Amino acid sequence: MEIEESLIDKLAHLSRLEFSKEEKSVLKSDFEKMLDFVNKLNELDTSGVEPLLHISSNVNVLREDVSANEISREKALSNAGLKDESFFMVPKVINK
Repeated sequence: MEIEESLIDKLAHLSRLEFSKEEKSVLKSDFEKMLDFVNKLNELDTSGVEPLLHISSNVNVLREDVSANEISREKALSNAGLKDESFFMVPKVINK
């Protein structure tokens, strides 16, 4: 694949960037190096290699969600600055 200035202009437009002529030539060189690398990888024989789905063979082990260390409502509200009989009270932060 040939990297042309029109492709760089299109990518610059899509990414809302502007490049000078010098920057475009550097980008063209970098893109060509990337394509050469990918083409080099295409030369490898991968016929016996299975696709890699996950880096490790570990599987998530999920535990049962069990509540523990429960405290009573009264104990939870005991150190509250502002409270009513059942809830914490906080200052209003949204003004209409």
